[in-house]
Amino acid sequence: MKKNFALRVDEEVFAALERWAADEFRSVNGQIEWILNEALKKAKRKPQKPYAGLSETPSVK
Repeated sequence: MKKNFALRVDEEVFAALERWAADEFRSVNGQIEWILNEALKKAKRKPQKPYAGLSETPSVK
């Protein structure tokens, strides 16, 4: 499930995101999601997907 939320960014930052997203054939929203996922992976903070048959996600340490 995805959550919606408002995000305010500087016009120049948004323009740079638009260009980057276009270069990667993504929407700005998709680019922001990708950036956030990459940052979470790099910081080892990306939650693991639940294993087959389990209803809860293992805790992240």
